[in-house]
Amino acid sequence: MKNIVAIVGTNSKKSTNRQLLQYIQRHFAESANIELIEINDVPLFTKFNRGKYPESVLTISQKIEAADGVIISSPEYDHAITASLMNLLEWLSLGLYSLVDKPVMLTGASYGRLGSLRAQGHLRQILDAPELKARVMPNSEFLVGNSLGAFDKNGDLKDPALVKQLNALFEDFIYFAEITNKLSKARQGNIEAAKAFSWNKE
Repeated sequence: MKNIVAIVGTNSKKSTNRQLLQYIQRHFAESANIELIEINDVPLFTKFNRGKYPESVLTISQKIEAADGVIISSPEYDHAITASLMNLLEWLSLGLYSLVDKPVMLTGASYGRLGSLRAQGHLRQILDAPELKARVMPNSEFLVGNSLGAFDKNGDLKDPALVKQLNALFEDFIYFAEITNKLSKARQGNIEAAKAFSWNKE
């Protein structure tokens, strides 16, 4: 059984993205161990703290490192991901490298009709940064629009079509994670390349 960490991409106390990940955790309990990770305790990033990581950041990084894959669910604010999720990714890009070559699946719930379409595009771009270099599952996106009315009283998704789509995507993600994790020969080289990268070099 695969071990997956699912990052709640917001520091909001009440979020439909947390609801979505809780549903995913329950719905796929027989095929994966899914642990939810909260980011509300991650302090504000500052580049001058290089090498001095907050305990919350180290804990998250270690859980990502140990996992077979990562699911990230973020709302969309102003066509982008949340500041709190960006804050975590900035910490993880500063000498930790736990996301390098890590299989990632993106999901998102939003109050609007289009879900988190633009935010997921933004997140893909960020995760491809030289210091992160995650392996995001291609040609896949799971969008829950009008999310305030998307769940029933038990916290389950109401729309059977959405559930069917999620089932297919998650099955693909487990397979994607298996294949990606077998492609481990180049990982150390990719980590070394991330370590050597600097935006200050000419």
